[in-house]
Amino acid sequence: MKLERKHALVLLGIAVWNVVTYVTFIKNLAATNGRPTGYYVAHTVLIVVNLGIAGLLGKWGYRALKSERTATD
Repeated sequence: MKLERKHALVLLGIAVWNVVTYVTFIKNLAATNGRPTGYYVAHTVLIVVNLGIAGLLGKWGYRALKSERTATD
């Protein structure tokens, strides 16, 4: 399956959305006090995993967009 421009844009959009929402989540998590340590550990793991997914989707989207450009040139 060959990824088209529309697929690349969706992947990049999802990656950007994940980064924006999880940066906001990091700020909100840092503002909370008095939670058990397990709460912070669990949410930190979620943040790291989701930012990793965003990085992977962004990489795939960028590569698909780049290959689409070189194919049309």
